[in-house]
Amino acid sequence: MLRQWSVQSGQAHGEPAGEELWEQEMERLFCSRAPVRTLPYSMVDKRFIRQLREPPEGVKTSCWQRWQRRQQTAGRRLGEAVQRLAQGFGLWEGALYEIGGLFGTGIQSYFTFLRFLLLLNLLTLLLTSSFVLLPLVWLRPPDPGPALNFTLQCPGGTQLQTSVPNFHNQLWNVLTGRAFNNTYLFYGGYRAGPESSSAYSIRLAYLLSPLACLLLCFCGILRRMVKGLPQRLFLGQDYRSPLSAKVFSSWDFCIRGQEAATIKKHEISNEFKVELEEGHRFLLVQQQTRSQRACHLLTCLRVNVLIGLLVVGGISAIFWATKYSQDNKEEPLFVLLQYLPPGVIALVNFLGPLLFVFLVQLENYPPNTEVNLTLMWCVVLKLASLGMFSFSLGQTMLCIGRNKTSCESYGYDACDYQCWENSVGEELYKLSTFNFLLTVAFTFLVSLPRRLLVERFSGRFWAWLDREEFLVPKNVLDIVAAQTVTWMGLFYCPLLPLFNSIFIFLTFYIKKYTLLRNSRASPRRFRASSSTFFFQLVLILGLLVATVPLGYVVSSIHSSWDCGLFANYSAPWQVVPELVALWLPPSGQRAVHYLGSHAFSFPLLILLSLVLTVCVSQSQAKARAIHGLRKQLVWQVQEKWHLVEDLSRLLPDPGLADSLGPESPHWRSSRPRSFCPGFPCPGSPRPGPSLADPTCRFHFPSSTDPTPAAT
Repeated sequence: MLRQWSVQSGQAHGEPAGEELWEQEMERLFCSRAPVRTLPYSMVDKRFIRQLREPPEGVKTSCWQRWQRRQQTAGRRLGEAVQRLAQGFGLWEGALYEIGGLFGTGIQSYFTFLRFLLLLNLLTLLLTSSFVLLPLVWLRPPDPGPALNFTLQCPGGTQLQTSVPNFHNQLWNVLTGRAFNNTYLFYGGYRAGPESSSAYSIRLAYLLSPLACLLLCFCGILRRMVKGLPQRLFLGQDYRSPLSAKVFSSWDFCIRGQEAATIKKHEISNEFKVELEEGHRFLLVQQQTRSQRACHLLTCLRVNVLIGLLVVGGISAIFWATKYSQDNKEEPLFVLLQYLPPGVIALVNFLGPLLFVFLVQLENYPPNTEVNLTLMWCVVLKLASLGMFSFSLGQTMLCIGRNKTSCESYGYDACDYQCWENSVGEELYKLSTFNFLLTVAFTFLVSLPRRLLVERFSGRFWAWLDREEFLVPKNVLDIVAAQTVTWMGLFYCPLLPLFNSIFIFLTFYIKKYTLLRNSRASPRRFRASSSTFFFQLVLILGLLVATVPLGYVVSSIHSSWDCGLFANYSAPWQVVPELVALWLPPSGQRAVHYLGSHAFSFPLLILLSLVLTVCVSQSQAKARAIHGLRKQLVWQVQEKWHLVEDLSRLLPDPGLADSLGPESPHWRSSRPRSFCPGFPCPGSPRPGPSLADPTCRFHFPSSTDPTPAAT
């Protein structure tokens, strides 16, 4: 009966284009391997699709086909079960769901970002342990022999003492890293014999492991950044999903518990707030006149100049603090001066944003512009402070821009830093430890007492003070700075990712406690896609800040003479030509030398230009396709409205509608052709012959077959 009803309805409308769409959709659904229960159709349509996928009556399938079908079904169900099990045992899944429901996806994205950084550090630690530590312990390389005999011509006439100062407080040794000075934590603890004595090169593994870790981190960050691109970059600002769709489709009717229902209510409310705030900001931008935009640009220029001067002052303070702490090692207060550079960096990064906000608020900027401008300069200050810290260490230890006797003879300040790689590793270890201790101290010595005082007392001052506002950008910049320090120390302190993993793990629970107990959510909401994109962008900038100094040190700076794996090399990279000459035949050596020469750069440049041209062409083609799909989406919405209007004209009067039912002939004739474009909804036509595609044929049920409506 359904077949006859469909044919009659199709003949009444006389639309052959609908038959073609129906055939194309049927072919796609029949050839698709997607499970029927995942298709976005009604139960009647799903039964019809399942009936189409069944083999026709009288056609016997082979045992191989039946076994293959059973294996595919079992494999799909096993994969789904494994995926559900992995999600159930995922790290912090419950906590992330709670945070996302109570405070929105913007704040949830920060904690998801912490989990992502924890996975990056664990991956880095796994690579370092697999290719450096385990082979070093397993192979047990022979003793490298006595150190080289050389005499340092120091100005004071005395050489640097190699023994570590004996501090009575062992805790202070742990905080400064001196307790691990002769362990695998630092560069100086790694030893290896000549390259010809072993088939596995520890030096090459130690050299390539940091580079491989940085490359893998870059690929992971880039993939996550592309995946989290805001949808408006592809669809444009004028495309917005209607709020009515969120109102009628956001609720999950499978929720039964009161706690889950409360979290879902907060989640929907936060989504509405984000949508309304974005619409309000977009409307304000559209209403600005040319004169207002010109005044806005002049004001931005003035404020940016003032903030730029503050950034230069903060960077100069970091430079002189690092230089002073390294040049005054003989003073009695040297124990306190060891944490002077981290302290100055933390002070600059704390006072800088406050001054930025004060200057921006004086100009009465809109809230969105105020946050974006302050955030931009905070990113510049964070990364520039770390860059200046690296430069000041290089100027002090490696004599960059300085003239000293020991620097001219050995390529570094051998009088004050006999193993300069260990000294750099200790500075980065102290900076990483100080950042974590500062987070703990600020949480339990500032945020917690502030919350207790606000809850205990009442008055105008305490109402103005209120709880601390949980600022997502500030917390993200802090964790990105800590991760950048970890990347900077991969060569000097290979096990620093282990400590950073512990710090990130504890930071997650500390920040969660701060958010739930001591803080209030920021009034400005962030969309998860835009927040994720910003986080990854800042992280890539931090990776660049860490990679440039490391590449310069590996390729150009002389290694220490009597510590570490590269004691006999002018630069760590010199081990690569030695191994090439030792392991490869002459033809392979010529090929490697050609790959590293300038002659290879020209074909490589041409190849990259071709690849870039193809990528740009594909991007433009996809942009045109997206534009066409947007127009098609608008057209489909308009078509649906026309169908609704036709339905309203064809429906009978309200009094007559009660007496009509689905079996009434008037109801059948007045019903529109289809509300499901390209799908066989009840009332859509059915083609007679099968499709012409020989590779994928399906069987249409005959009039004697049980119809989906009967099932």
